[in-house]
Amino acid sequence: MTEPHDDRHPKDRPWLMRTYAGHSTAEASNELYRRNLEKGQTGLSVAFDLPTQTGYDPDHVLARGEVGRVGVPVSHLGDMRRLFDGIPLEKMNTSMTINATAMWLLALYQVVAEEQGADVTQLKGTTQNDIVKEYLSRGTHVFPPGPSLRLTTDMIAYTVAHLPKWNPVNICSYHLQEAGATPVQEISYAMATAVAVLDAVRDSGQVPPEEFGQVVARISFFVNAGVRFVEEMCKMRAFTRIWDRITAERYGITDPRQRRFRYGVQVNSLGLTEAQPENNVQRIVLEMLAVTLSKDARARAVQLPAWNEALGLPRPWDQQWSLRIQQVLAHESDLLEYEDIFAGSHVIEKRVETLVEQSLAEMERIEEMGGVMAAVESGYLKSQLVASHAERRARIESGEERIVGVNCYESSEPSPLTADLDTAILTVDPAGEAATVEAVERWRASRDEPFWREGTRDPGLYPSAEQALAALREAAFGETNLMEATLECARAGVTTGEWAGALREVFGEFRAPTGVSSAPVAVSAEEGSELAGVRAKVERTAEELGVGKLRLLVGKPGLDGHSNGAEQIAVRARDAGFEVVYQGIRLTPEEIVAAALAEDVHCVGLSILSGSHAELVPDVLERMRTAGASDVPVIVGGIIPAADARALTEAGVAAVFTPKDFGITEIIGRIVDQIRTRNKLERSDRTSGATPGRRETVEVS
Repeated sequence: MTEPHDDRHPKDRPWLMRTYAGHSTAEASNELYRRNLEKGQTGLSVAFDLPTQTGYDPDHVLARGEVGRVGVPVSHLGDMRRLFDGIPLEKMNTSMTINATAMWLLALYQVVAEEQGADVTQLKGTTQNDIVKEYLSRGTHVFPPGPSLRLTTDMIAYTVAHLPKWNPVNICSYHLQEAGATPVQEISYAMATAVAVLDAVRDSGQVPPEEFGQVVARISFFVNAGVRFVEEMCKMRAFTRIWDRITAERYGITDPRQRRFRYGVQVNSLGLTEAQPENNVQRIVLEMLAVTLSKDARARAVQLPAWNEALGLPRPWDQQWSLRIQQVLAHESDLLEYEDIFAGSHVIEKRVETLVEQSLAEMERIEEMGGVMAAVESGYLKSQLVASHAERRARIESGEERIVGVNCYESSEPSPLTADLDTAILTVDPAGEAATVEAVERWRASRDEPFWREGTRDPGLYPSAEQALAALREAAFGETNLMEATLECARAGVTTGEWAGALREVFGEFRAPTGVSSAPVAVSAEEGSELAGVRAKVERTAEELGVGKLRLLVGKPGLDGHSNGAEQIAVRARDAGFEVVYQGIRLTPEEIVAAALAEDVHCVGLSILSGSHAELVPDVLERMRTAGASDVPVIVGGIIPAADARALTEAGVAAVFTPKDFGITEIIGRIVDQIRTRNKLERSDRTSGATPGRRETVEVS
């Protein structure tokens, strides 16, 4: 028998292993959670659908086509009961990816735990609750920055006093990287957000100064790990050092345990490809190593995407594969038997020092602007991300940044994993939305009856829904902590849309800057370049149509807030000579068609990643026909299965783009070709570099 080496130590406990999951209905998601826990998953990570995340009930006009698509719909206490039926919350560690409506979902979770007889002081888990990154990258914001920060502050103060093991905010840089953030931007923007949150809690006076260390100790982070795993690991070490410095110097925290940088991670989904998707498995493994190899900067919780997420919604088997990747590393390898294996590395130390220095400099720049909220409202942060993303896309298109199977090594044997694309992903039954709409209507009609809950409801103890909402509005108009009023709304059977609607009445709504107009040119248009050729074609077509400029409307119908790809299309079209109409996210088909008619556009481009294309795109087409604008081509981009793409084309969509290819300039050239075809102009030469007969596609997110 081989003796263990002297440098080993007792094996560390593995990180929490989670799978981001939820879809269709509370019942279906509950079944999935139970099954994953039986397979060895050690924590839950709840994916909510977009109506739940943005504060709408399933029967709202903006929720059409979105119910149960990218997560589970939770409209009221009854849904939350069914979601966690048979799962003892006192023993669970639950992460909830929820931001604008985080207070509401935590209230529902607490009330269900109370009904289970749990000691709520023992509840463990995390609400993401980082509204800044929603303004910048993910788009599920609702309220303006000030009220949003108040909701976060109130939640933190409440949980420190009543749910001391709960992480009330998860500063989330994950989506910043997907929006184009460099490691320095990811670190500095996340840290600037954490400073804004901690300053707000400190200045609110809700937590005594002597207890402020408990606030700092409950702040956690959720980060992204890309395939450049050495740099990503250095990024995590830089995060750790900067957090230790901020908490010690800015807030005077002396207990090193309270200054610990506590983070969970989902490895990068942006880098997963539709082309040769089997390559995503090794990408996921490399990305996981970035946040597990270094003990001094190891994640406390890890969730991995599935190999087929660029194709659609993963199936249970796909999620099991990702869970097994974690389990093999934790239980079969010797990773957890050693101290930090990078300690003393000159290469690692130099890179970490550089990241720390550059990140602190960017944080100082944000501080000079008035802090992260001011930098959001001015559009500075968004414009920086759009520019960084444009530069990355340009590197991919030029081949400087290589992606196997996409812009190099493209030849491939037939893959058994994708032999039947229609069954390679999970399909959500569209009939489920109608059932959910009916269910929430029944809930509203019956919730104030004497036996609405599982047991007798004493009207003297529990207010009606309207009474609870009135108390919430009154608290919102004042300075009272909103958590208690929110808990009463949960107990009274208020719905998600009603809770958010009451606060919308008081706080108003917010439309974040798009960052498109101020983004610099990222791709050269020098003579002979691909962009120069497309620009000449744009100018020639405008001249033949007798207009000053071709006009392209880029629209995002529904609730999908992932606008990165749409922004890149808008920027490149602008650089190619189009006049671009882009009003941001969360528009109804009616609003998009009205804008197309008012601006007299030559093409409408729709960007949808949430899966609602089958519902929303035909609506746009029909409204265009009714308005007499059927000669305006409509194109669609997003994560769209092949069968759906065929159906959209048959319905009248001029072109469908998916993540398979990457040539944005080629796509702009194809848009011009569609305009020429619809206007019966002679077909111009195809864009230089395009392959005849091949469907060039690109992510339009």
